[in-house]
Amino acid sequence: MTQYLDPETASRLGRLDLVARLVVEGFITGLHRSPYHGFSVEFSEHRPYMPGDALRDLDWKALAKTDRMYVKRYEEETNLKAYLMVDVSGSMAFADGDRMTKFRYASCLAAALSYLMLRQRDAVGLVLFRDGLVSFVPPRSVSSHLSVLLRELTAATPEAETSMSPAFHDLAERLSRRGLVVILSDFLDDADDVLSGLRHFRHRGHEVLALQILDPRERDLDFRRSDTRFIDLENTDGASITTQPWHIQEAYRERMEALLARYRRGCAEAGVDYVLLDTQTPFETALSRYLVRRRRLG
Repeated sequence: MTQYLDPETASRLGRLDLVARLVVEGFITGLHRSPYHGFSVEFSEHRPYMPGDALRDLDWKALAKTDRMYVKRYEEETNLKAYLMVDVSGSMAFADGDRMTKFRYASCLAAALSYLMLRQRDAVGLVLFRDGLVSFVPPRSVSSHLSVLLRELTAATPEAETSMSPAFHDLAERLSRRGLVVILSDFLDDADDVLSGLRHFRHRGHEVLALQILDPRERDLDFRRSDTRFIDLENTDGASITTQPWHIQEAYRERMEALLARYRRGCAEAGVDYVLLDTQTPFETALSRYLVRRRRLG
């Protein structure tokens, strides 16, 4: 089962519902062999009866079995409200060769996170964004909500330009109750603007998990071809440049590493949990970091 933690293996399953279930089941199977052994991935559907609770909410079957009084948990009493923000801008469509695109990786990971959160009885919502908010699915904690989230992900197409900051500021102002915001993006945008948006979430009391997803070639520009055409995926005019990659490789790597260092430093200063992934990184890396963040929230 743990083989489905490999992105390429999971992606070949096709349907996101299969990906979500098998990735999470593989993750749980592997937990006992990992440093995260002992982490709970289940939460009770009940809580102890308290004076003032309506008797109609009492679970009589539980009372008969345990001789203890419990009431059923309702959706508004859910453990956590989580919001998955998925970047659907044009740059997310990139993939080198036959690799999966960044958007496909983000979709599979978002599907797995949704499945895991709902399994924990947490409420999860979905936000798609480009240069602003594209769609918003409010969080719910019922298991049937998974199909709603996956339909939205499946229908999405990465296109057009990125401007992350307006989407972050807009959502930060919309969310009234504190929760967990998980962002899945390549973060190929102005770092200062992005970090300003992340700080806005923190200022509003939200926990933030930033998952930066890149293709391996975007980090090293290690293309073996001679003349290579680079196309701006977010420019509707189809702007491009043809060059020999090794002529610009060193300067490119320096700028890319500077950008990543800026995000690492800025997120640490803001109290944002930052994780750098590429499309070959096993899904368990992000799922484990989510569990760590979730445990801190109680």
